[in-house]
Amino acid sequence: MTGPNGKKRKLVADRRYPSGTNPARKPAKTPKKKAPKAKTTRASTRRKPARKPSSNIVVRLIGGLFRWLGRLIWLTLSRGALALAVVVGIAVFYIYSTLPPYSELLDGRARGSVTLLDRDGSVFAWRGEQFGGQITADTVSPYLKEAIVATEDKRFYRHLGVSPRGIASAIRINLSEGRGPLSGNGGSTLTQQTAKLLCLGVPYDPAEWKSQTAYEADCRETTMARKIKEMVYAMAMEARYSKDEILSIYMNRTYLGAGANGFEAAAQRYFGKSAAQVNIAESAMLAGLLKAPTRYAPTNNLQRSQERAGIVLLLMNQQGYITDAERADAKEHPAELSETAEKRAGGYFADWVMGAGPDFLTRDTTEDVVIDTTFDPRIQTAAEEALTWIFDNKVREGSEAQAAIVVMSADGAVRAMVGGRKLKVSGAFNRATQAKRQPGSSFKPFVYATALDMGWSYDDVIMDDPLTLDISGSGPWSPKNYDHKFHGLVTLTDALKHSYNIPAVKLAMDAGLENVRTVASMFGIESDLAQGPALALGASETTLLEMTGAYAGILNGGSSVTPYGLKTLRLKGDNTPLMGQEGGMGERVITPDSARQLIYMMYNAVQSGTGARAQIPGYEVAGKTGTTQAARDAWFMGFTGDYVAGVWMGYDDNSPLSGVTGGGLPAEIWQRTMAKVQEGLEPTPLPMIRPSAPPTVTGTGRAPNSGQRGGDKADNVLIDLLGAIFGGGNNN
Repeated sequence: MTGPNGKKRKLVADRRYPSGTNPARKPAKTPKKKAPKAKTTRASTRRKPARKPSSNIVVRLIGGLFRWLGRLIWLTLSRGALALAVVVGIAVFYIYSTLPPYSELLDGRARGSVTLLDRDGSVFAWRGEQFGGQITADTVSPYLKEAIVATEDKRFYRHLGVSPRGIASAIRINLSEGRGPLSGNGGSTLTQQTAKLLCLGVPYDPAEWKSQTAYEADCRETTMARKIKEMVYAMAMEARYSKDEILSIYMNRTYLGAGANGFEAAAQRYFGKSAAQVNIAESAMLAGLLKAPTRYAPTNNLQRSQERAGIVLLLMNQQGYITDAERADAKEHPAELSETAEKRAGGYFADWVMGAGPDFLTRDTTEDVVIDTTFDPRIQTAAEEALTWIFDNKVREGSEAQAAIVVMSADGAVRAMVGGRKLKVSGAFNRATQAKRQPGSSFKPFVYATALDMGWSYDDVIMDDPLTLDISGSGPWSPKNYDHKFHGLVTLTDALKHSYNIPAVKLAMDAGLENVRTVASMFGIESDLAQGPALALGASETTLLEMTGAYAGILNGGSSVTPYGLKTLRLKGDNTPLMGQEGGMGERVITPDSARQLIYMMYNAVQSGTGARAQIPGYEVAGKTGTTQAARDAWFMGFTGDYVAGVWMGYDDNSPLSGVTGGGLPAEIWQRTMAKVQEGLEPTPLPMIRPSAPPTVTGTGRAPNSGQRGGDKADNVLIDLLGAIFGGGNNN
């Protein structure tokens, strides 16, 4: 076949099968596909293709805004934190550069302390801001150091002055208990507490604060701003001082109750030992005071203090400071107060002695002062126990009657003083030294002392009969005896023994009222003495201390006495006294013979007169009762051969006593006190005359108008009364 162009065309058979499906042909070999390679790590971390932006313009705008705000907040916070860190760093560095050596911060008191020692040199009281001396973390008992850390800041040795965990925990506790975030638990570290004790470095300025108390209250103020300052100051302290130095400052400055500043003072105050010597139980009790010093002070409530110490022991055990056995032993044998701390005796005496020296060395001292005193704890205990027993057993329940006691030696050295029924006090009203009351018939010995020194004798007789005196400006006055009877001629000894009023008035007029006032004043009764004849019956006002001192003058043979309690005053650590004793025996007032006669007469007043309840078996006692008009005051004054003692009872508002006279409860208080004081002492005879027989009216005694006692007694009375002013009443 030819094609259209004349050429032959190849003959090609028609395809009967589709291409590639010819069964006669072998299929072509298909090349093997390579296995896909395992995805590599790099492939797995490739970012997925970014999502296409939303076509919604509103969504795109909101998203962009949030991304912009996020970047802004991050930049602000990061740069703010950096700026804050720089500011804090500068502040810490500044405070660091101003901090003094730690030794200068151990004692931050504005005032000093006064330590009072008894007659044997043992401490019995403290006044002022007590500071036991500088201690360090290396010198105290290791148990005390561990107790403080376990109680106050268990992470103390691991933080940098501030504990965020502690602050967060404190805030959570405060909020859960319904308080403000900064009220109650503060989450402060020991370093922060020390910063607060230092008042963040702000010194006390009297011109800025009204008082030291106001200054300290301001230092304890808790506000957010102050808390921040406290944290900065704490971090500066951590940079400046070692941990033990910070702890040492804290241990010296913290208040621990009962006037004790620092752990050394507290250990001395409560246990009578150094902080270096306290055991586990004592350390736990001291550390327990940090939570609330006044509430947990063992002198306020020992049981509560011991219970608090039990919690501290548990913390010490949990933190590995003590073993289970040590904890159990400390709980079984809790800390006990020293004998001196437990008694807290002599508060009235200590307050009185504080007034014996100048204020700049006592009440307002800026130094630590030591005062050696005449105080005798044994005698003080006897007086306190006697007063307590009488009021517990012989005074009706609920009575507000008060009492006071003074015991001294014949030279005026005061050995004990009770100024009221509340015994464990400081700064209380002292009825022995501050209350001026009428002594009643306890004043009569000074009338008789004057008469004896002017020639009268113990066995002279005097008439006890009706007496009426016309006092100019007051009218007639007729003194009466306590029993409302007249006894005729009586000896002076009997007149004093039975406390007859009329003979005392007559005797005072005969001896001269001015002379009686002079003798009483020279014996130490410095109060204003009455001008009229009632002077003889104790119408003047005086204090128990003055009266006891005057009676000491009778015991010592007639020489005046100035009561004293301070023997020496010196600075702590210096044995050179800054001042010595101011008091003791003075000039002679009456002759020794007159004193011996008077003591004999007063001895009879106790043996068979109004003071019979004051007798002490085996000891000679001389004394005199006193009861004022309407029984507003009741007294017993007396002495043995060793000691003089005075007792007063009455109401502070001058109300009358019910059924009480000087020969009753006051004499019983005196007897119980002095019986205990004399216990174990060899009886000392009284320095008195010892006639072969008691004087009698029919004996050898002289009548008032015989011998050198010539003259009419009525005339003498009228002469002395001229221009006198009346005042007084019946006494016994």
